[in-house]
Amino acid sequence: MVKVFIDGEAGTTGLQIRERLEGRRDLELVSIDPTKRKDSDERKRLLNGADVVILCLPDEAAKEAVALIENEAVKVIDASTAHRVAPGWTYGFPEMCKDQRAKIAASKRVSNPGCYPTGFVALVRPLVEAGLLPRDWPLSVNAVSGYSGGGKAMIADFEDEASPAFTRVPYRIYAMGQKHKHVPEMQKYAELARAPAFAPSVGRFYNGMIVEVPLSLSALLANPKLADVHAALARAYEGERFVEVASIEEASALKTLDPEGLNGTNKLRLFVFGHDEEARLVALLDNLGKGASGAAVQNLNIMLALDEGAGLS
Repeated sequence: MVKVFIDGEAGTTGLQIRERLEGRRDLELVSIDPTKRKDSDERKRLLNGADVVILCLPDEAAKEAVALIENEAVKVIDASTAHRVAPGWTYGFPEMCKDQRAKIAASKRVSNPGCYPTGFVALVRPLVEAGLLPRDWPLSVNAVSGYSGGGKAMIADFEDEASPAFTRVPYRIYAMGQKHKHVPEMQKYAELARAPAFAPSVGRFYNGMIVEVPLSLSALLANPKLADVHAALARAYEGERFVEVASIEEASALKTLDPEGLNGTNKLRLFVFGHDEEARLVALLDNLGKGASGAAVQNLNIMLALDEGAGLS
């Protein structure tokens, strides 16, 4: 039995991970006594006694938890932003490139990707690697997420009428100062020389996500056609279990796209809309699935050399 301790299991992501792991016979879930959640000695004991620790904590708390781990055999998956671009940590996006899965399998420190970067990197990196998109191209990324992505505070804004910030608005933008914690990982793992301009928003739905990158194909020096862009993405994810690329025919037949379309799954679906002059690249995923808890379970399975889809059906 592999012992797994979810530090922060009472939060949104932690609860989702626990739900995906409960009932599995190959794992033993270890929990802290609710009365001892602030007991550092008890947390340290559990952190060092587990085979795998999954951190579902704010950034600073995640860093403190890692500092408490003295047992070199303990493997860590961090779902926070704290270590996503940190030296010594492996980025937990198995489908990102051909050797990423092997790096995750060999690592004891894996950082779970952010939900927005998962969609962005999946769309952009294959085009950079194929030479269709220059590394220094000024990219923009527009995205909308379910309000669960903002954690307890944002959930209260949309659900708790007693909250001072309670709102019934159907849609709102945020991070207008153009500083967002996900941008550094977007730039690093898409292999870009400059940061993209990021325009996030949140809708009045609990979970689900659309990430899109508009691209003026006619302005690119490589002069790619829509079919070239689609082919690069299709090659990059050929044979993948959780990432798939919709055909150009399917995409052209769509009139709209529902951000809740992949809710409850660990799927990431990519679309190439547009024509030979302009493309609209779109990623559809569940921000709590492939964008958070589903990705953590997938990484756990890889690190333990288990069936990658265990707990993710």
